Amino acid sequence: MEGVVAVHLFVLSLLGLYLRCLCQEDAAVYIVTMKQPSAAHYYDQVKRFGSSGVSAGASGAFNTLNKPRNASRTNTSYSSYLIRLQNLLLRRTLRGEKYLKLYSYHYLINGFAVLITPQQADKLSRRHEVANLMLDFSVRTATTHTPEFLGLPHGAWAQDGGPEVAGEGIVIGFIDTGIDPMHPSFSDTLSINHYPVPAHFSGICEVTRDFPSGSCNRKLVGARHFAASAIIRGMFNATQDYASPFDGDGHGTHTTSIAAGNHGIPVIVSGHHFGNASGMAPHAHIAVYKALYKSFGGFAADVVAAIDQAAQDGVDIISLSITPNRRPWGLATFFNPIDMSLLSAVKSGIFVVQAAGNTGPSPKSVSSFSPWIFTVGASAHDRVYNNWLLLGNNLTISGVGLAPGTDGDSMFPLIAAIHAMKNNTTVANDMYLGECQDSSYLDEDLTDGKILICSYSIRFVLGLSSIKQALETAKNVSAVGVIFYMDPFVTGFHLNPIPMDMPGLIIPSTDDSKVFFDYYNSSLVRDEMSKSIIKYCGVANILGGLKANYSNTAPEVMYYSARGPDPEDNSLADADIMKPNLIAPGNFIWGAWSSVGTDSAEFEGENFAMISGTSMAAPHIAGLAALIKQKFPSFSPSAIASALSTTATLYDRQGGPIMAQRAYRNPDSNQSPATPFDMGSGFVNATAALDPGLIFDTGYDDFVSFLCGINGSGPIVLNYTGHTCEVSNMTGSDLNIPSITISLLNQSRVIVRTVTNVANDEYYHVSWSAPYGASVSVAPAQFFVASGQQQNLTIVLNATMNSSFASFGSIGLYGNLGHKSIIPLSVISKITQDTTPRRRKC
Repeated sequence: MEGVVAVHLFVLSLLGLYLRCLCQEDAAVYIVTMKQPSAAHYYDQVKRFGSSGVSAGASGAFNTLNKPRNASRTNTSYSSYLIRLQNLLLRRTLRGEKYLKLYSYHYLINGFAVLITPQQADKLSRRHEVANLMLDFSVRTATTHTPEFLGLPHGAWAQDGGPEVAGEGIVIGFIDTGIDPMHPSFSDTLSINHYPVPAHFSGICEVTRDFPSGSCNRKLVGARHFAASAIIRGMFNATQDYASPFDGDGHGTHTTSIAAGNHGIPVIVSGHHFGNASGMAPHAHIAVYKALYKSFGGFAADVVAAIDQAAQDGVDIISLSITPNRRPWGLATFFNPIDMSLLSAVKSGIFVVQAAGNTGPSPKSVSSFSPWIFTVGASAHDRVYNNWLLLGNNLTISGVGLAPGTDGDSMFPLIAAIHAMKNNTTVANDMYLGECQDSSYLDEDLTDGKILICSYSIRFVLGLSSIKQALETAKNVSAVGVIFYMDPFVTGFHLNPIPMDMPGLIIPSTDDSKVFFDYYNSSLVRDEMSKSIIKYCGVANILGGLKANYSNTAPEVMYYSARGPDPEDNSLADADIMKPNLIAPGNFIWGAWSSVGTDSAEFEGENFAMISGTSMAAPHIAGLAALIKQKFPSFSPSAIASALSTTATLYDRQGGPIMAQRAYRNPDSNQSPATPFDMGSGFVNATAALDPGLIFDTGYDDFVSFLCGINGSGPIVLNYTGHTCEVSNMTGSDLNIPSITISLLNQSRVIVRTVTNVANDEYYHVSWSAPYGASVSVAPAQFFVASGQQQNLTIVLNATMNSSFASFGSIGLYGNLGHKSIIPLSVISKITQDTTPRRRKC
């Protein structure tokens, strides 16, 4: 394999005894970076491309926003040289000792992943060639209507010529759990436009028994897998995980289809038709880099290898619906192998989008840290599937379930599984029986023609019990429907609408479940002497949940969507960076599903699944970024990020402020207006992003200066980038990005932003609202900027009160041609005067 050197399963199996010896010595996987520059950095030094092409003056000629793709991608001589140096270092340092090199990284970073003991790691760390040494760490995984909700058919797609060409020529690289190549969402035969593989892409498709020849096509143009770190730990299960790009989980197939799945694919689940699916950029190309697996998630060593390969292959966009399991240790969260590899990818012109994480709604829970990564939170969209239960006392209870209703308006008797046991059945295994997992214990004479009541316990969450099995039980005992009530110990668990091929629903609220069961129990007629049940008088009608309803309150930030402020380090000090950058649809999202996908057990065996998370939000942005890249080929990653951010909306469909859910329990009842730490710049506006008017561009050198501004970061920056830090006072708030975040406003602060006009000549006026406890002024308050020209804006913030509570404002740039750019302002702590003790003079 050209590029990253992967260790294949059959090779590793031959090393079993050898590895057991290492494991007995407490060996672990380490990621080692070397001081010699990587191939991307080396060729950049040979022929310097420049940073952003944006001058520092108040106005000037706009040269280009383009970051040219690195010409070294196809030149392997320097990469081969780096690999030889890595091997030589290991041989000299660990002469005669056991070790196993798993990967060589050479394109974005110069380093390798190696299985060694702590003593060997210490030897390597003392070598002058070694820049950094870090223990490998684990990572985890964090549509039919959303194109309409985002306005694509009559907006962004229409501008580009319709879905048949939307995203054409753009390659999106997905680092996830792989792909099911046989899914129609990834076929290249459904389009009337047979599009060629882009010339700038040089990736390959692995061919294995699970991923045979012909799996790739002009749509799916590349597919590889990376699992060496997982295999070496003994965690890889070849039966479940597949040593190939094939998706044994479902997550990767789902996220890929959201971004770039074909247009107009029928969504049929449990025999019900739920519309036609489309990705955001249905004519974009797909390259898959499988580095996560069902059994265990994934590891940084494998993810870095995937990123390195994707960049070398020539992808235009990298989509990561994954986050680390913990905050990276060290001087700052930004200094970890994944984020630093992605910084080099951005330098090479690749737009990088990552899920914010599903650890909300607590502050500082975001798991995507760096300013060069576009971080996406999850919102609800306007489509909901409601299912309802009408009780005999005329009480209506809401439920979850993609299921038909019971026949007409008829009411049907209710019976709980624990009350329908055969006479010889004991209740020693009461929980299992109450979950309706085995029909052999139930008396069909009691259940025939009734609605069966089953418990939804923690066992369903853990995958020990399933809805499908309960439905089979109900059919076997001639029940007409199924109702699941929520066990009181299952709280804060997010239920996706679950497909059912018979009438049924789940009551997700424990409070509503209690109301339902109180009604049921009160309707039972018991023998006065024996207390045994002699009559079941409770009745109900399941209304059904196959028809979608549409809400005007969307979008809203979901409770699980991770929040800012961005933690700079493990002490949870605040970075001057706004995270997340944006929110996008992530709740109840239809997407393609692997034929063997088991990530959501209730959709096993289906072609589509409806699941939720920031994992679903991120590929929406990856697909929309492809549309921007298609229209503006010269846009840098920062320019794409700016176009998405400045055009975002702050309002829901009713014109009110976007709301954010604040609690796991009863999230709809615990909401307040969203702040930039909940939603970033707001909810993505796909059509407006294709005509942003003004752009805030930031170059690689700016990001390096920002890193150099972190106290004590010089050696680490040199290690990762090869750049020697000069004196830098730059903070995150000084980066030319379309937001301003100040963690500590000590009296006053002057911020400069430079905008570039990528539209026609236009006059702009500026307005602003100040965060509470601060005053704001912007100069100039109005300006003219010609097409291709730039304009500096000077923002002055002054603290007007002492406060440690975050407050928010905004700056609006309004053009006479209709363009609008909104810049969120966030100030956390304010100090009106310097209280630092001064040394007395003698």
